[in-house]
Amino acid sequence: MTTKTLSIEGMTCASCVQTVEKATKKLDGVQEANVNLATEKLSVHFDESKLSLQDIQDAVDRVGYKAVTDTEQKLFNIEGMTCASCVQTVEKATRNLTGVLASNVNLATEKMTVQYDPTAVSVSDITQAVSNSGYEAHEDTESANSAEDSKAKKQQEMASMWKRFWVSAVFTVPLLYVSMGHMVGLPLPEIINPMVNPGLSSLLQLLLTTPVMIFGRKFFTVGFKTLFKGHPNMDSLVALGTGAAFVYSLGATIAVLSGYPSFAENLYYESAAVILTLITLGKYMEARSKGKTSEAIEKLMGLAPKTALVVRDGKEMEISIEEVAVGETIIVKPGEKIAVDGVVVEGMTSVDEAMLTGESIPVEKNAGDNVIGASINKNGTIHYQATKVGKDTALSQIIRLVEDAQGSKAPIAKLADIISGYFVPIVIVIALLSGLAWYFGGQTGLFALTIVISVLVIACPCALGLATPTAIMVGTGKGAENGVLIKSGGALETTHKIETIVFDKTGTITEGKPKVTDIVTANGISENVLLMLTASAEKGSEHPLGEAIVKGAEERGLDFIKTENFNAIPGHGIEVTIDGKKLLAGNRKLMDVRNIALDTLAQTSDELAHQGKTPMYVAVNDKIAGIIAVADTVKENSLKAIEKLHKMGIEVAMITGDNKGTAEAIARQVGIDRVLSEVLPEDKANEVKKLQAEGKKVAMVGDGINDAPALAQANIGIAIGSGTDVAMESADIVLMRSDLMDVPTAVELSKATIRNIKENLFWAFAYNVVGIPFAMGIFYLLGGPLLNPMIAGAAMSLSSVSVLLNALRLKRFKPSVVK
Repeated sequence: MTTKTLSIEGMTCASCVQTVEKATKKLDGVQEANVNLATEKLSVHFDESKLSLQDIQDAVDRVGYKAVTDTEQKLFNIEGMTCASCVQTVEKATRNLTGVLASNVNLATEKMTVQYDPTAVSVSDITQAVSNSGYEAHEDTESANSAEDSKAKKQQEMASMWKRFWVSAVFTVPLLYVSMGHMVGLPLPEIINPMVNPGLSSLLQLLLTTPVMIFGRKFFTVGFKTLFKGHPNMDSLVALGTGAAFVYSLGATIAVLSGYPSFAENLYYESAAVILTLITLGKYMEARSKGKTSEAIEKLMGLAPKTALVVRDGKEMEISIEEVAVGETIIVKPGEKIAVDGVVVEGMTSVDEAMLTGESIPVEKNAGDNVIGASINKNGTIHYQATKVGKDTALSQIIRLVEDAQGSKAPIAKLADIISGYFVPIVIVIALLSGLAWYFGGQTGLFALTIVISVLVIACPCALGLATPTAIMVGTGKGAENGVLIKSGGALETTHKIETIVFDKTGTITEGKPKVTDIVTANGISENVLLMLTASAEKGSEHPLGEAIVKGAEERGLDFIKTENFNAIPGHGIEVTIDGKKLLAGNRKLMDVRNIALDTLAQTSDELAHQGKTPMYVAVNDKIAGIIAVADTVKENSLKAIEKLHKMGIEVAMITGDNKGTAEAIARQVGIDRVLSEVLPEDKANEVKKLQAEGKKVAMVGDGINDAPALAQANIGIAIGSGTDVAMESADIVLMRSDLMDVPTAVELSKATIRNIKENLFWAFAYNVVGIPFAMGIFYLLGGPLLNPMIAGAAMSLSSVSVLLNALRLKRFKPSVVK
């Protein structure tokens, strides 16, 4: 028997408690189940031999609630992996641990993300399981130097790999000359010519091959280690192939020295050496290419300044960025980077935030404005107070978000993952069966050995393992460069399937800040005078229309006049005395009640209302003076973005709490296909559900707290960067710039990335589907050529590099331009 505690989501009352307890208690094997409404926890005592934790979670789910384990998620660096088979081995070893809920390994980043129950399994259990499977796991800490240490380690590994290659090549080139030079007519001294002096030639080839085998020993130590543990990988194939060639050649050399010179014609030393040398070169090129896929993260990390100038005890001092505390005052001079996130307390300047938001125009900053760490102060000295430091800064959160996305798996990778798990053992069996078939079919043992070595060496699980993660790494990195933060591989894949995009109106399609759009005057009054009088009357008003009029007057530099006898008329407007004149400002009802003739302004008012604007009538001394129209203006790029989505074949809808007339007016301006008006905030998610019920893949774009449920409900939730933290937390994609043009950019990037993944998978599968039968000798059987093991080794190396180079083509991605 065991006891587990689960968090229950969705409970609201004691009735919910009874429902959950009843659902779990009736399961066969559950001895006791208690739910605490205050803590929203379910404690269940059950027999693990009769049912699993998943059975309990399913039972809770069936009665309308959700039971989740209190889990932790940690990131580990994995050492020793070389191919997709290694990935499968590590994932299998960790997933088999009791308490591990999910384990995903990314071959491109060489990292493993594990979600686990800390009450059932520990970090040391996880690292030990990885060690038992033949690899090494180390918890990835978030220290400031960890990224730099990791980069330095990779650079060191690449330098070591390059040295292995050129030293191997120094011995391999003369070996090729000695073993094959005479076959192509190259001059060869008789003393080492295998046709003239087979004994000395065989010994020389052995001496030249041995250093190459020593420098390539990692293939053998790793390959045989994983083979004997029952989890063979790519290194196992290379070790078996080259090991067989070397051992056979060694036996032939002994035979030559024992008086059988004919064996000198059948040595395979050059094959073993060339294969090891070429694969080492391929692994070096692969490592270099993999490094380029993570350039986006390195660029983001490089943005953060190393030091900050702070004020402590009235003195200025330069300290490390890690030492900055929340609440400290920091000084930033022109041309310097802003150290951490904060609020300006003194001075004014303009700040270049392009590296984080993609916005090329510097943003003006005054006292009270927020500044973002790593942005560049352009022209003024400012003092600001730190509000977020370390892991909490915007830059750190972006880096973590991109890293999480790059470490995630897309559903499209499932087939490759399944095949990779069985790939290497199947290849070993195919190699042996092919060799035996040729041998018993009448060919020599040497011919059969050639077949075995060629099959082992040409098979490449690396290409399969790298096809998806490399494209996701480059795609998400490219998104970050364009101000589009994609949170996971799954989100990246789903986005290209979107058929309908629903935009929230206020703050998304529109600015969310009402502005004065029209001033229509009557009876000889000027625009400025009408605006000045009305703004003076509305000064101090908390009504959005009043605030917009006051701001409009401030923008024109108008002076305000002192008011008297202010009187608010609920549902109608205001009445006030200004400079001895009685001023009325409000809706048509107010004008009708006061019997004020509107003359031709009634028609003008209707036209303005039809355009989605709110008209405010103004009367002075009981005579109509004019109309001031206020509207929430459409964002500059809303029309272009929706036009671009239409060209991509995507339906566009708008959701708003506004009345039908105002909503349709905005919709006409920007070309919306479907208007969902007068929708209460809590009903937005239901509207998204209705669209999904039509069989559509739906994306929701919003910026507010009331958009969060709809963002979570949609197939893809897209949050505007200027919005709330809640909206961004609920979303799958975050647009840093609050520019709607980034919505079609996200869709285009998703399409480009998925296309790239499909190309990679096609070439990876095609390479193995064609290459392995070729190596088996099927083409030779049909009258074609026999594959030389050295060519097989070169082809295997190039397959991984070609997949990586194809993924790197995504770095050229640029959003299309609407003409």
